[in-house]
This record gives sequence, C-alpha cells and structure tokens, in this order.
Amino acid sequence: MATYPVVNKETGEQKEVILSVDDWSQWKDDNPDWQRDWSDPSTCPSNGETGDPRAKIYKSHPGWKEVMNGVKKAAPTNKSITQQY
Repeated sequence: MATYPVVNKETGEQKEVILSVDDWSQWKDDNPDWQRDWSDPSTCPSNGETGDPRAKIYKSHPGWKEVMNGVKKAAPTNKSITQQY
C-alpha cells in the first residue's frame, strides 16, 4: 500500500489517501476535484539522496575504505577500481 498526499483543487483541503499502486489511477478518475500534493518534498517519489555514494558508504560503514584499499592493491590494473577508490 502507498500513501498519496492529495489536495482539493477548489477548497485547498489536504488529506492522505492510502491505496495500492494499482488502485491509484482509478481513484484519480473517480475524484477529479483532487490532485496529488507535491508541496512537501518528503512525499515526492525520488531516491532522496544526493552527493557521492562512496562518501555515504564511507560514513555509514567506516571499514569500507580499508576494504576497497585492499581490493585496489590486489587488482592494480583494474581501472574501474583504481580510479574510483
């Protein structure tokens, strides 16, 4: 089930609709006065992350950099590893 924040086009009333993804299209057709509310970025579909993914891995898993340094030493000619780590 997914939660869809919606807003009434005429009254400005806001609410959340909990539906399966399959039922969302039908709900929109049945409720033309309501539209998806995109004003809150936390409810927008996205991965929600920006920046370098390696930096996030290093921060959340402190030993990862040492692991990749070991891989880099074991495969010194692999440019996909040596250029990134």
